[in-house]
Amino acid sequence: MSEPTPVNDDEEEFAESTLTQAIENQIESDTPPAAKATFNKLKLVGYERDEILNLMAHVLATEIDAMLDEDRAFDTQWYEAALRALPELPPEKS
Repeated sequence: MSEPTPVNDDEEEFAESTLTQAIENQIESDTPPAAKATFNKLKLVGYERDEILNLMAHVLATEIDAMLDEDRAFDTQWYEAALRALPELPPEKS
């Protein structure tokens, strides 16, 4: 695999914004159901909205990275399990 391309701040901000919007869409549409359930669970135990969205976006980014690295389809089962495990973050994939 080639060396990672440096990411500038604008690209990083765009990626973060896009991931957060995807999470908000999942919560609103209740698809997958684990998204809304996770949001509600974390809100109930005192996490702030921005922090919850950040944690959930991290899980989504981890799965997208793995999907691209391994050239495979999105693993919905892993994704939902990782969401439900929050606030514990999934281990970094190598």
